[in-house]
Amino acid sequence: MRSMMTLSRFPFRRLAIDGLYVCCFNVLCAILVTYVFGNGRNFGASLVISMCIGTIAWLLIDGTRLLAWGEVRPVSWPKFLLLLAIAVPVASVLGSELGGWLIGVEISMLGAVGSNRPRGPLLFTLFATGIVTSFFVYRDRLAQARAEAAVEKARAEIVERQALQAQLQLLQAQIEPHMLFNTLANVQGLIALDPARAQVMLDQLIQYLRATLSASRADRTTLQQEFALLDAYLGLMSVRMGARLSYTLELPDTLKQIALPPMLLQPLVENAIAHGLEPAINGGHVQISALAADGRLELAVADSGCGTGAGPGKPGTGLGLSNLRERLRALYGERAAFVFESAPQGTVARIILPCELP
Repeated sequence: MRSMMTLSRFPFRRLAIDGLYVCCFNVLCAILVTYVFGNGRNFGASLVISMCIGTIAWLLIDGTRLLAWGEVRPVSWPKFLLLLAIAVPVASVLGSELGGWLIGVEISMLGAVGSNRPRGPLLFTLFATGIVTSFFVYRDRLAQARAEAAVEKARAEIVERQALQAQLQLLQAQIEPHMLFNTLANVQGLIALDPARAQVMLDQLIQYLRATLSASRADRTTLQQEFALLDAYLGLMSVRMGARLSYTLELPDTLKQIALPPMLLQPLVENAIAHGLEPAINGGHVQISALAADGRLELAVADSGCGTGAGPGKPGTGLGLSNLRERLRALYGERAAFVFESAPQGTVARIILPCELP
């Protein structure tokens, strides 16, 4: 049973490919024996003998090597040299006898047809057999080295992806407390001024957190889910700002199922409210839109607030926008862009991503 399992794992395909190389090399040896070492006659006889010796040497040496060490395991050189020392004389004797029998000529072990120097042609053929077998060994060693390099490269890529994922999770984890801190600070400010509105805002915050905590910790979301979360967040902010805040969300039906990392737009909306609308006496409007064209997805957050030339506005840490840039760089590299610019009234923040429509 064990011998049958061993044969089932034997690399017959590799042995056959090696056999084709040996046949070509045998033809070359016959040409050299006849026209370089010989007198230019009896090429057919030299070819038969060369084929017989080379084929027997191939079966003994390459077959034993593949059976003992396989295609990828390194050979034991002392054992392999011992194999050569045994197989070459055996192939010489058997190949000469078989070749002589096939062409009907009696050939001694050290003789060759069509040669005035009986030892040279045969020794050349045997030497060539050793050379081609060594070539197989080194070729398989090179293939093994390449396979190990490929495995190491794959392992390094896995480690790199894990490190990138950890970095993204860290950045995302920083965004969530940032938003929560801002909202709780707003609730704290309303408690003294308008306790009833503070209670309503706290209720809205609880509902918002229930809807967003699981979604914000996912690796991917859809534009439809992202816009729904922004709608909930802006609804929460409108409780505090009242008529000073209005907003619209524009998401075409064809873009609703596009996948993207979660909470990319959240920092931009927070920034628009904190630094654009809140410092303005009359507040303003926030417009969130999505547009796809030429394989690119553009997400825009525009506000009609104070604008970039109106001073710093509400103090902030810059954590949200900084983390947004880091996330885009880690996820997309040079394929994504973040643009923050002035508008005729207020500011516009744009995220540009590669896009494939579902």
